[in-house]
Amino acid sequence: MLNQNEILQTIQMIDQQHLDIRTITMGISLLSCADADPKRACQKIYDKITRYAEKLVSTGENIEREFGIPIVNKRISVTPIALVAAASDTEDYVPFAVALDNAAKTCGVNFIGGFSALVQKGMTDADRKLIAAIPEALATTDMVCSSVNVGSTKAGINMDAVAQMGQVIKKAADLTADRGGFGCAKLVVFCNAVEDNPFMAGAFHGAGEPERVINVGVSGPGVVHHALQSVNGQPFDVVAETIKKTAFRITRMGQLVAQEASRRLDTPFGIVDLSLAPTPAKGDSVARILEEMGLEVCGTHGTTAALALLNDAVKKGGVMASSSVGGLSGAFIPVSEDEGMIAAARSGALTIDKLEAMTCVCSVGLDMIAVPGDTTAETLSAIIADEAAIGMVNSKTTAVRIIPVPGAKVGDMMEMGGLLGSAPVQEVHPFSSADFIHRGGRIPAPMQSLKN
Repeated sequence: MLNQNEILQTIQMIDQQHLDIRTITMGISLLSCADADPKRACQKIYDKITRYAEKLVSTGENIEREFGIPIVNKRISVTPIALVAAASDTEDYVPFAVALDNAAKTCGVNFIGGFSALVQKGMTDADRKLIAAIPEALATTDMVCSSVNVGSTKAGINMDAVAQMGQVIKKAADLTADRGGFGCAKLVVFCNAVEDNPFMAGAFHGAGEPERVINVGVSGPGVVHHALQSVNGQPFDVVAETIKKTAFRITRMGQLVAQEASRRLDTPFGIVDLSLAPTPAKGDSVARILEEMGLEVCGTHGTTAALALLNDAVKKGGVMASSSVGGLSGAFIPVSEDEGMIAAARSGALTIDKLEAMTCVCSVGLDMIAVPGDTTAETLSAIIADEAAIGMVNSKTTAVRIIPVPGAKVGDMMEMGGLLGSAPVQEVHPFSSADFIHRGGRIPAPMQSLKN
């Protein structure tokens, strides 16, 4: 039972420290929608999503009102469309994205994820068709998010797919140039993608998941930052314990909302993702947590160690609060979505190279990073390859969500608005990686893949 003091602490966290449920995400299996006729398949997809998720938004809003807990986003994730569309006799997969977009709009959700392919060991014909369709699909839809898994610890890295994804990102930026390359903000390239991630843009409903499921993502950078202010100057073991206790309280709130949404929607409860997901709002920043530990600016020497402590303590506190922790669960470092990261990048303290080092110890990877519009496809692919290698060797999920902003130069600002925020255009290395990328083939899996 919660005592009065704990209730008051939770109210304060919500009112003053930006604590919220970042997303309730319903995962839906579309395997039953496969059909040789692509028009019939698209209709089945639309019908199934709208049938299962018709009450998702209203249920979330009712829980918000009754419990006083902000729920920022209501989202849907679906089976990777390359698996569903493989049965259809068509070369054009864009209509599948349109069907997803229409279903998302009918349901009233913020985003729908799953225009995805899993190609870590090779590509099927369906995978090739889906990847080719990504730029147009993202340019012609509003709610659809896409992801491609190009590597894993078990399979190695599919360098043919890595090379292709650099070209896909460039084309997606060009087709949405009038919106600053917005299409790229809806595209994630993964290594070791997980099947139960509730966060966009990388969410999809894995083949090993049930028919439908409710996954919840919580968020509380502001709460953690506020808690650390009370232990200013104290040793790191005290810092770690403070973060653990705070993560416990945050995760308990997420568990409550997840179970309530599961009950009301008559849908199994899947996981709570306890990732610290920042926003551009002041006081809701992962970077400011790291600076509270004693760094003058996020990105200076010591940043990677501070982030490692934060990520580990968040996980330890969260797993004590719920038996169903999953997704990505840690600390996100999306540059454009974090007020402190934006400031650090503008000061020059936070570079792409430093961000890459930080991804060795945190959730996901190079996220919402703006680079010059003339960055080559090969350079983008090489950045993806570096990040995939970190994930593969360290048996963790890593990813790249990068935006070559059309017409932009180093130092310009990319403006996306809303939760996507803004970011300075950052410098990439001027030296070519083209010959490296053009080799193709597969980087073999590391020794730790032989664990069974």
